[in-house]
This record gives sequence, C-alpha cells and structure tokens, in this order.
Amino acid sequence: MSAAVMLSDVAELVMGQSPPSTSYNDAGDGLPFYQGKTDFGATYPTPRIYCREPKKLAVAGDILMSVRAPVGATNLCDRQACIGRGIAAIRAKGINRDFLYFYLKKIESYIDSLGSGAIFKAINKSQLAELPINEAGIPLPEQKKIAHILSTVQRAIEAQERIIQTTTELKKTLMHKLFTEGTRGEPQKQTEIGPIPESWEVDRFDAFCILQRGFDITRKQQRPGKIPVVSSGGIASCHNEAKVKGPGVMIGRKGSLGTVHYIPTDYWPHDTTLWVKDFKGHDPRFTSYLLETLDLKRFDTGAANPTLNRNIVHAEKIAFPPEDQQKEIGRTLQSVEDKILIHERQKHSFEDLFRTLLHELMTAEIRVREIEIT
Repeated sequence: MSAAVMLSDVAELVMGQSPPSTSYNDAGDGLPFYQGKTDFGATYPTPRIYCREPKKLAVAGDILMSVRAPVGATNLCDRQACIGRGIAAIRAKGINRDFLYFYLKKIESYIDSLGSGAIFKAINKSQLAELPINEAGIPLPEQKKIAHILSTVQRAIEAQERIIQTTTELKKTLMHKLFTEGTRGEPQKQTEIGPIPESWEVDRFDAFCILQRGFDITRKQQRPGKIPVVSSGGIASCHNEAKVKGPGVMIGRKGSLGTVHYIPTDYWPHDTTLWVKDFKGHDPRFTSYLLETLDLKRFDTGAANPTLNRNIVHAEKIAFPPEDQQKEIGRTLQSVEDKILIHERQKHSFEDLFRTLLHELMTAEIRVREIEIT
C-alpha cells in the first residue's frame, strides 16, 4: 500500500438517502434512523427515530460521518441502521477500522473546510472518496497498536463522562429531596406555595435576599489581574479590581438568562448579571442552590432578547429553612459538586492526552512498533 492514498482506496462508501417520512416513528419499529451529528454520541449514535422502509443501510462496524452541516464529525455504528442524506457510512477495507476512524478525527477540520453550499455546508461522495489518507502506509500491526492506545484513552474519557452524568443526576435528585423534605425528616405543613417542612418559613424573595444589577465594563477597560469578571454565562475574564467582596452569587440577567453562579472570592459582577447585594444573614452557598430551584427563565421579560427583571423575582414567594439547615444543605450539595469538578478535570486531562497522542501517533512523532498488544 502506498504512503499516500485516497479514502476510496481503503474503504467502501455508502451515502445516505432519506426514507419515506411516512415510515418514521419513535416506537422502535424498524431500524434506527440516523440523520446527522445530532444523533451522535461520544463514540456511538443514540437512536431517536426509527424507520420501517430504509433506503440506505449502515452495518455494525461502519464509521459514520456527518456530511451535511456540520461536516466531518464521526461515530462508530454498533448495529444495522438506516442512514439519511446527512450521513455517510465508511466501510474499511485493507486498513484497520479504528485506525481509520481516529485518522478521520484528526483531519476533521480539513474535512469541514471542504464543505460548500449556499444554505448549509455539505460534501459529496466524490469529495469524500478523494480524501487523502496520508498515514495509510503505516503497517497494519502498527495501525492496530495506535488504534488500541487511542481507544484506551477514549474509553477513559467516556468513563469520566458517565460518572459526571450520573453524579449530575444525583445532584438533581438530592436537590429535589432537600428542598422539599429538608434535612430533619420533620412533618410537613401546608402553605400558600404548597407543603414544606415545619421549621421552614415562606416569605417574599426580597425578604430573603436582595438582587442588584451588575456593573458594565468592556474588555478594553479591563487590566491584567486575578479578579473574576462574571457575566451571565460565568467567568468571562479577569480584572485587577473587584466591585464586590466574596463570596458572591449571581444570576444571568441577559443572554444566559437565569443561570446561577457562585464565586467564593471577591469579584466583578458584569452588567449582564444580577448579583446578591444583601444576603440578609442567609448562607451564600445555600442561596445559590435555592436560586437554581426557582427556574428563573420563566421570568423572561424581553421581547427579542431574554431579560430578567429583579423586581419580578423579588416579589416571588419562596420557602427556606433555618440557618443551620441552610449550611447543612449547602455542604451536602457542595460535596457532590466537588466530585463533579474532580471528574471534569480528569476528563479534560484525558482529552488533552488524546489530542496530543492523536497528533503524535498519526504523524509518527511517536512510534509504537515495540509495544505488545494482547
């Protein structure tokens, strides 16, 4: 095999075709129907729609590629499936399937650059067939070793994603339990907003804490420093001056409406946020979790751009526990978030390792001929 070949030399290409829309269903009747990147997962697609009259098929072991905006994203097919016009099935021949899969990941940006179209980008079969597979000349045993190493790191990333997902679901379940039952297992009492634990009280939001609009600052006005500038989407940059002493709690006022951010240090709340000006003696960490439970997006008052009016939030009736329970709830949920953060950092480390290895192994900066793979 030459050192530089085209994709059509090492794979059979099957371009997708849309089946009759009357055959679509979400009841699992027929074959999974994959239409584009929206169906893709970390490695394998997740069936959302099924079809009874498939036109083009992918089989287990195929590489699936999104060929209509976005272009170039890949997944592996783990079962027979129907593929629509947004997908191509790539069936490896004479090359290690996983090696080819990772190689296509390496050149994903290049593949995307080939896309064209007035409404949305797409690539055709000819363009796909002519993709250069510059590392196809690597001996097959070495291809297998490279694929094994990259697959091992990819599985480690997926394991972290599963832990993060499970722990995030745990946090949601725990929040619901703590904010409906409290921490003491005490009897419930009926209130104007529904049943709450006996020791909790109901009052207006502004009796619990006061929100204030943030302070405008442009990137040009910012100076190098370590003070976080917190916008509606989170920490956007850093500055050398703080407007508010920490710890602080902010919610998105514009843009990422209703998102809640807790900052343990001094900070600068951006104009796109509302920040808690007065906690009225309540625990800041508990306050941030309480705000998460309020579904603040429902207070959107913007016609074109989502906007959160603090006066509407201030008038909302809320329930909250005594201070000792606030701290207990805050510590409990914080411990779960700390676990999520640990695994997010581990995931990012594995992702960095994957990117480095993908480049160095595929460009032969690192050779793996001597590694024994059992």
